Amino acid sequence: MPDNSDANIATADALTLLLHNQHALGAAIEEVTKWLSENGVENVAANAMAAMETLDTNAQAITDAIMRLRQS
Repeated sequence: MPDNSDANIATADALTLLLHNQHALGAAIEEVTKWLSENGVENVAANAMAAMETLDTNAQAITDAIMRLRQS
């Protein structure tokens, strides 16, 4: 059975990959939001912006968790 630090490293590595995915999703949503705004679909663009804000908030929490795991 791996010791706690091995488990922490594996968990931090997995969270890092998820964080990279989250950033990629945010970039994609940003591109779609720009297109929606330019094509007169402002209410849908506003919803997409709200989704991006959630991604940003959660990305910060994931980053904090990764840092705590890597320091332990």
